[in-house]
Amino acid sequence: MTYSDELIQDLEAKARKIRRDVIVSIGVGVAGHVGGSNSSADIVTALYFYKMKHDPKNPKMEDRDRFLLSKGHVGILQYSALAEAGYFPVEALQHTKELGSFLQGHPDVQKTPGIEAGTGSLGQGLSIGLGMALGQKLQEIDAKTYVLVGDGEIAEGQIWEAAMAASAFHADNLVAIVDRNGLQANGRTKDRFDSGDITAKFLSFGWHVIEINGHDMREICKALDDADTVKGVPTVIIANTVKGKGVSFAENVVGFHNGVLSQEQYDQALRELS
Repeated sequence: MTYSDELIQDLEAKARKIRRDVIVSIGVGVAGHVGGSNSSADIVTALYFYKMKHDPKNPKMEDRDRFLLSKGHVGILQYSALAEAGYFPVEALQHTKELGSFLQGHPDVQKTPGIEAGTGSLGQGLSIGLGMALGQKLQEIDAKTYVLVGDGEIAEGQIWEAAMAASAFHADNLVAIVDRNGLQANGRTKDRFDSGDITAKFLSFGWHVIEINGHDMREICKALDDADTVKGVPTVIIANTVKGKGVSFAENVVGFHNGVLSQEQYDQALRELS
């Protein structure tokens, strides 16, 4: 498929806006997940504004595609995408994590429109997504379930239980996306808990594997489209990314996994993302 320059430029501009919204959601002097939000922003943008079938006016429409943010600690990223898509006013992002706000630190399916499941207890999202995908099949709903997981998160054994089950049940409407930015809360993933050759692991579990540059919008769109052609097995897209992408002082800096922005850093980040 051909992706026009106009489409790609529009998606790239939307991704910058979503990254800017992430910074606004965090604010000054309060810890927030700049790193993992920004590394996944291009992927989430392509899902919400290119690929997924969804309707902000009818968040529970039966034949919607579903998105689960398994690494729920970067909920501010999903909130930013939902706000830009029209699920609620963008201005609400300024009140993220405030007492009484419907936008809390981790996604809450009971409070926030567009959220499919409460996530953030790492390792659970792929199992939940598999259940949803199999439910879609049983109900003969023509839709997909997408699950975004972190490269630190895949150290959780439940991820691989879900991977084995998804292959056994031929869940070809399930697409996992691994945000491989190489950093987790306390250091490099290969130093903290080296998961080894992720591609080989998923292949050995019977998945179709696509590896991409997770910041190249054309590659992201193509991978999502290619996943539609896969039959009989689930697909995983391994996206190579940069932690903190788009904010110069946060890129590849482990301290911004969940860092505190000074006023100067906050202002600089907004300028860089304008």
